[in-house]
Amino acid sequence: MIKTRTIIVLFVLANLAIFSGRAISATPEEIRMDELQTKLEELQSEQDRIREDLSVTQEQRQSLQREISLLQGQVKLVESQISATDTKINLTEGKIDQVQERIGATQDLMSRKRETLGRLIFFLNQRDQEDIVASIMKYENISDIAQQIHDVARVQQQVFVIIQELKKAKTALEGDRTELEDKKDELEDLSAEAEARRVQLANVKSEKDRVLKVTKGQENAYQTQIAEIEKQKAAFFKELKELELKAISGGLYIVHIKATKVPAKGTKIFDWPETGYRLTQGYGMTSYAKRGAYGGAPHNGIDIAAGYGSLIRAIGSGQIVANGLSSGWGNWIAIQHDNGLVSLYTHMSSLAPLKVGTVVTKGQIIGYEGNTGKVTGSHLHLSIYKEFFTYLNDKGQLNFNYFEGTLNPRDYL
Repeated sequence: MIKTRTIIVLFVLANLAIFSGRAISATPEEIRMDELQTKLEELQSEQDRIREDLSVTQEQRQSLQREISLLQGQVKLVESQISATDTKINLTEGKIDQVQERIGATQDLMSRKRETLGRLIFFLNQRDQEDIVASIMKYENISDIAQQIHDVARVQQQVFVIIQELKKAKTALEGDRTELEDKKDELEDLSAEAEARRVQLANVKSEKDRVLKVTKGQENAYQTQIAEIEKQKAAFFKELKELELKAISGGLYIVHIKATKVPAKGTKIFDWPETGYRLTQGYGMTSYAKRGAYGGAPHNGIDIAAGYGSLIRAIGSGQIVANGLSSGWGNWIAIQHDNGLVSLYTHMSSLAPLKVGTVVTKGQIIGYEGNTGKVTGSHLHLSIYKEFFTYLNDKGQLNFNYFEGTLNPRDYL
């Protein structure tokens, strides 16, 4: 009898000790993840320094030497962004491996605990089916009977503990599975970003080569080029006004959206689309607009710059209602928000792989800062519309209204 009791006690104590310890020393994988995180922080600090060097106004960049310097800075910035994105990919892959390991360990833990639970329940079931008188008669003295009752109670307590642990393990497993799916989505987004970054690098290097080829390193040639771009820009807006009036008079709308209610000024309902940005031009009849840059019209949005290739995010949740690539605006995208207002983002180096009709959330990446279209430097043009429409120009490109229907973005950011 004493031997049986000893086996029961040892069995219970063994199950109490299962999975109770964990090594506290860092694994090689954890050390590697720490190193990657440190590298990522260093790259982000490097990008901040480069962006500071690139933060210049339109007037400050009007020399060939400064332009080439800026393009070289943009190359360094995008190369750093590529390295940072690759580091994020490695970090995310490492986290995916860690989560998968946790899932495997938790599943193994649950399997072993279920096996232990089955054995304990089997033991208790045998005890329950044993005749109480026959059970008592098996023991020589009262102390043996008391000890047997105590051992059974300990087994019952262990059954309760294992059931609670299984519940916790199940909750942890569900959380890990959710995290794994999120990390896989994050990895997919980072892979798309990495591809976009490499395209951006090729573009900015190509732009640098183009400027040097056209100007042959001569300041006068560069100034002639700048003057020509400004001339083309003014002509573009003159033509744009005629096309817009034609679209309005003929009702030639592709998309036409009117906000039912305009929020009061100062209602801060939107977030800024970039971090670490600098405001390079405000809304309305700015000094640049007074020079005739927009065909005599005011600037219908704001310009901000955070550095070529910087992430551009949706200022609020909504749905993509239009996007395109035009000679004047470059890569652009329009989002209708829940309040009916439409935000417009232009001159991007590239767009995120999002289609018209896609629902986006506030802060979601929609593109990357660039200098596509009629511009002489990398920035984001942001407009907010109370009435927005699109139409086709004579080249078959999708255009949007510029001269009417906008609000000052700074009233709502």
